[in-house]
Amino acid sequence: MQNQKTCSFFGHRNIAVTDQLVEKVKTCIEFLIAHRQVTTFLFGSRSEFNTLCHGIVSNLKRCYPSVKRVAYTCKSEGCFLESERQKWESIFSRFLGQKQGILTVDEEFEFAGKYKAGKASYIERNRAMIDDSQYCIFYYDKNYRPQGGYNSLGEAYQTNSGTALAYKYAQSKNKKIINLLEK
Repeated sequence: MQNQKTCSFFGHRNIAVTDQLVEKVKTCIEFLIAHRQVTTFLFGSRSEFNTLCHGIVSNLKRCYPSVKRVAYTCKSEGCFLESERQKWESIFSRFLGQKQGILTVDEEFEFAGKYKAGKASYIERNRAMIDDSQYCIFYYDKNYRPQGGYNSLGEAYQTNSGTALAYKYAQSKNKKIINLLEK
């Protein structure tokens, strides 16, 4: 991603998508394209915020054809290239018995630790995205606490969200952070 201005997206898995949020995301992305010369947008997966941002970048690509969507995938994930979109939408639509749209990208990038990372490979993927970005757009609620799990003794514990971990990492790397949940 050298010599390109890049932006990555991070947000909680489930969000309330409102007209106001859609407009805020669109305005932010369009500002980065038009005034900060950002041309490459990096996408992970597993969140409604990621899907929302992907749709907005895809729509803006019509006005800004130089924009590129790049997927950073974990070892258990894949993506579809734009050139394959119609074929796979047709296959999934026939299989599901209804029209099915899919997220597509212009390129898939395999970060160095893709096949080495363990269960929480998305954390390593997020760090690679942050390392390769000048801008990081977040939908991060500092008060959000995901449901924890249970340790080997059956005791409940509280976890940090992947978004919280990514936010702290981006701060430690002095990235330009835009948190759309802050006023």
